[in-house]
This record gives sequence, structure tokens and C-alpha cells, in this order.
Amino acid sequence: MSIASPVKAPSFVRLFNPIARRVLKVGALLGPNALITVQGRKSGIPRTTPIALVELDGGRWVIGTFGETNWVRNLRTAGEATLTVGRNRERVIARELSLEERAEFFRNVIGPYVRRLRIGGLLLSVLGAKEILNDPAQAAEHRPVFELRAV
Repeated sequence: MSIASPVKAPSFVRLFNPIARRVLKVGALLGPNALITVQGRKSGIPRTTPIALVELDGGRWVIGTFGETNWVRNLRTAGEATLTVGRNRERVIARELSLEERAEFFRNVIGPYVRRLRIGGLLLSVLGAKEILNDPAQAAEHRPVFELRAV
């Protein structure tokens, strides 16, 4: 497992996350977003964070778009979480993709998917993640990806 180097999240993320957490708890749709609840690696307290859930071709992944955030470190340590999509809750096992697997995932899965979306490139730019399209190998260096499977 290769640990990704840090990426700074845009300032709006800190403001948006508490709002998104409340909206997603009541089941309102915000695109491909979900809530992930992971046991804190130090405190042991469950922590809930809004995430973008990638569901394609029967697979599910979550990308640490902003690098080594707390939820990423917690998920890496715990190896499992509760995923909440709307009103549905599900226990999942998380497997972190290797550096090579992440680059391939960005190149062969996320790239083609995002390019098909009308505002996909713009969305990645706003999130500071345009390199996922332009340089998947570089993006893989500091953006962890976890594959999620039902328990």
C-alpha cells in the first residue's frame, strides 16, 4: 500500500460538509454523494463524512480527492465502514488500491466516465482534481482510492 501525499481541500469544502451531512441524512440527493461512517483511529468514536461514491459496472469506490484527510486515515486503519445512501445503510469492507491500481482506475474508469459528463471536467477543476484527467499517474500519487464491498 502506498500512502498518498497531502492535497489541500478548497476552502468551500469545510463550509459545505456540515450542510451536506444534514441533507444526505434525510435522503436528499446531491449527485453521487453518500455518507461514510468510520471508527476514529485514535478516539474510537464513529465519524461521519460526506463523500462522492463512484458506482460503475457493479463496482463501488470512494476517492480521497483531497488526499490524506481524517476520513481516509480512519478508513485505512479500520478497513470497514458504514455507507449511507439516502435512507439505506450498509456495512462495507474497504480495500485501498495500490499506486498502480489507482493510476489505472483514474485512466480507465474515472477518465472515460467524467469525460462523458457535460460538466465532469468543470467539476474536477472546481475540486482541484483536474489532474485525474490530465495526468492519472500524478493524481494517483496523492489521491487514495478505496474499493468498497458489502460485508
